[in-house]
Amino acid sequence: MLDSMIERPMRRARVAVFTVFALNGFLLALWVVHIPVITDRTGVAKSTLGTFILMLAGAGIIGMRIAGPLADRFGSRTLVGAAAAITAATVIGPGLATGPVALAIALACFGFGNGALDVSMNTQAVHVERAYGRPIMSAFHALFSAGGFLGSVLGAAAQRADWDVRLTLGVAAVACLALTAALVPLLLRDTSSTTPEVVADGRPAPQDEAEPTGWSRVPERTRKVMALALIAFVLLLCEGAAADWSALQVREHLDADEATAALAFAAFSFTMTAGRFATDRIAGAFGRVAVVRYGSLICAVGLGVVIASPWVPLTLLGWALCGIGLSGGIPQIFTAAGNLGSSTAATDMSRVFSLGYLGLLAGPAIIGWLTALVPLTTALAAPLLLLLLCSWKAGVVAPPKSKISA
Repeated sequence: MLDSMIERPMRRARVAVFTVFALNGFLLALWVVHIPVITDRTGVAKSTLGTFILMLAGAGIIGMRIAGPLADRFGSRTLVGAAAAITAATVIGPGLATGPVALAIALACFGFGNGALDVSMNTQAVHVERAYGRPIMSAFHALFSAGGFLGSVLGAAAQRADWDVRLTLGVAAVACLALTAALVPLLLRDTSSTTPEVVADGRPAPQDEAEPTGWSRVPERTRKVMALALIAFVLLLCEGAAADWSALQVREHLDADEATAALAFAAFSFTMTAGRFATDRIAGAFGRVAVVRYGSLICAVGLGVVIASPWVPLTLLGWALCGIGLSGGIPQIFTAAGNLGSSTAATDMSRVFSLGYLGLLAGPAIIGWLTALVPLTTALAAPLLLLLLCSWKAGVVAPPKSKISA
């Protein structure tokens, strides 16, 4: 019934944002699958490549922080177009690089565009979700994963066909630039973040009757932004730890062969992608707080199974539970950040996004540092405890409630 009431421009905008998320994942995957070829072309050592990847991430964080205020000023539709164009145009840079300096510059430019696109497309997604009047944010993130899968498959196919990396990335750049030009007119113009949120049944969520104005309301909003950012930090820290350490944990803890150990990340990524497609309906039925609270608990249980399990099948089940638990939390946090009732929604989101992204980078490093003191499996107790804290504080993602007078 609700779907029939949704206007055609909103549907077109939804499809356009789906495509932008997939485009971002696609371009990122194309760079990743060509890393061996690009390092051979440029003569970059693995240790140097690690530094360059950190540079890419740092440029991405800068792009995130710059994109937020610009999206608030010029609109997320404009910023999506600009950031997607930068990302598409610069993906060819690493393929053209012939030395370390050129590769470093190319990765910094690509990382900047990718970070700016992350913030602007999520801000646009909040506007589309608000127009729809029901949760749809997780599906956008699922399309990012699908785009990454498509990029990895097509990139591998191009390499098998012995395409030159410059040709592959050049074709991708031109195609994605053309696609961006076609998508931008379909996006929505920004709506005020003070527009009342809509709960699952289509009714406006209750708002505070008398919010403080001026400088007196800034500290409260800042505290909520920081709380959302810290939860995003923890959830993405756990995601990064699972991505980088799951296979090694199975191999070392259970003495499994490499092919079997690789199933750990496969189980995690499969359930995370599937969970993202299912989360919107769950959030619509039970609310975003439930998604973050019980998702964090499910992931904590999964890590507990991984730590305690003496068998490979049970350990794989634990990693699968981690993927299910983490699948829906981040989209709920971005929705909450984009609906804080301020005129700086994109800036708020950029702060949440950048700190969360630091968690994605820090997770593998923190686990690595802990392995100098304890075995890898034991080190996973650290993210488990942080997940319990996230579950406890999940109420921060709730929409504002009105004061009910007697």
